[in-house]
Amino acid sequence: MKAQHILASASGLLSAANGASPDPKRQPLPPMGFNNWARYMCDINEKIFVDAADTMSKNGLLAAGYNRLNLDDCWSTKKRDATNNKMVWDTTKFPQGLPWLTKYVKSKGFIPGIYSDSGTLSCGGYPGTLGYEELDLQTFSDWGFEYLKLDGCYVPTDKEAAYHEIYTKWFKLLANFPKPVVFSDSAPAYFSGAANLTDWYTVMNWAADYGQLARHSDDILVYRDGNGTDAWKSMMVNYGQHVRLARYQQPGYFNDPDFLNTDHRGYTMDEKKTHFALWASFSAPLIISADIPNLSAEEIAFLSNKDLIAVDQDPLVQQATLVSQDATWDVLSKSLANGDRLLTVLNKGETPADITVSWARLGIRTARIDPNTELNVKDLWTGASSKVKISAAGVSAKAVPRHGTAVFRISGRMGGSDHPIVTPTGQIFNTFSLKCLTDDKSGTVSWKACDASDAQVWVHRDDGHINSLLRPDECIVDANGHILSRHSGCHTDAWTYYKGGNLVNNNNGHCLTENADGSASSNFCEYETNDQVVGLPIGVPVVDVTNFKKTQQ
Repeated sequence: MKAQHILASASGLLSAANGASPDPKRQPLPPMGFNNWARYMCDINEKIFVDAADTMSKNGLLAAGYNRLNLDDCWSTKKRDATNNKMVWDTTKFPQGLPWLTKYVKSKGFIPGIYSDSGTLSCGGYPGTLGYEELDLQTFSDWGFEYLKLDGCYVPTDKEAAYHEIYTKWFKLLANFPKPVVFSDSAPAYFSGAANLTDWYTVMNWAADYGQLARHSDDILVYRDGNGTDAWKSMMVNYGQHVRLARYQQPGYFNDPDFLNTDHRGYTMDEKKTHFALWASFSAPLIISADIPNLSAEEIAFLSNKDLIAVDQDPLVQQATLVSQDATWDVLSKSLANGDRLLTVLNKGETPADITVSWARLGIRTARIDPNTELNVKDLWTGASSKVKISAAGVSAKAVPRHGTAVFRISGRMGGSDHPIVTPTGQIFNTFSLKCLTDDKSGTVSWKACDASDAQVWVHRDDGHINSLLRPDECIVDANGHILSRHSGCHTDAWTYYKGGNLVNNNNGHCLTENADGSASSNFCEYETNDQVVGLPIGVPVVDVTNFKKTQQ
């Protein structure tokens, strides 16, 4: 589909979205709290939520910010009320009723939320909302709920258009509802992992405009399932989906990689801490699904880590993105509202190891800074701070455990400024193939397996020019459809990144493309196709789909 035909593909999305987006004031920061699903699934009762509220109000979790208590599936009877068609709570599970429960948890300082489904049935086989949307929304509100997680089982067809129609109706209902309701949209999860990811990207586009958070991939492993390495593998699957989607996150909307299944028996303690550290680095929702009264002191301690919660709840709500990646290490970074820089390193290897991340990889422009300048580097696990000179190699993490993380907050005065001077720096990777854009000393640019080399770490300048750390004076250029790195490119070829994932050459409107043979080219833009959707470092300006449409006219 050539550029002149892109309008037909995008028109349905654009006209239905109508330029709308959620109000950032409704949920300005990622929600934190408790949900029953990953720990208890359908084996729920009133006591679980009462005990969670009582315990969290005493053990420091509520004080740390975990102030939402959300019911998931299986809370209702199997049939609606025969006289008024309303949903009915299961009186065996909730003998005092859901209005009583919401009043109780509110009295403890929590905000209650509820689950339902956009189709005819929930995933557990309970009544869905299809055809009863207005009635159910009013019922949930009358019961005292202020948060709705809407799943996507039993939608009449598995087509993107069917989900779009149903969730558009919900978006309009909620936008006009007199009481504010936080909306968690699970539609994207039903399109992840496909052989063609166009529908997944399309659903992500409108989900980010329709609610405050969206589940985008597989369920995290539930407590009853898995042993050994299964929990780690499940977490890494969701992590691997999440890193592809940073361009959608914005104030008032958060990508949701699913629950913190903190007490799963398949994790080591280091893996549990990694789970929390990664989700916090992403400014993701922090919803614990665990046996709250029986969490260990060590689990409560890391879940209450003030420094990491501050990162998660930072007003910029940036999702940390990949600086580099290889078989052992993932390096991620993002900026914080006060100008600090976050560095998170994940050791995917099987033994403890050391790593040093250079200032250049952190996006800090040292050439303009006095080499005697000292930056403050705070270890967010230990709370210890140290002064590191710009003349040093960078930030070092020592003896990072197997499947563990090191997380640092970097601050200080540079170049006479109160804030670090940072340029968006990191991988450009195809979010389908997961191959990295790779420079070469010859100036040939191609797509290769990610190896964390300087040839795969790209600097995105304020003027839209892009260069690798390997060749800092040469920028990517469209040379008759071939992508090269040349000095002239730093003057001629600027690039713009669009929300759909296309990186577009400003000169001709063509898109960066991965070809089947691994070569990089600049071709006519298609709509969110596997070969043209890329992930870029956080901080690169993201332009919405409407403006992408204008560039193709």
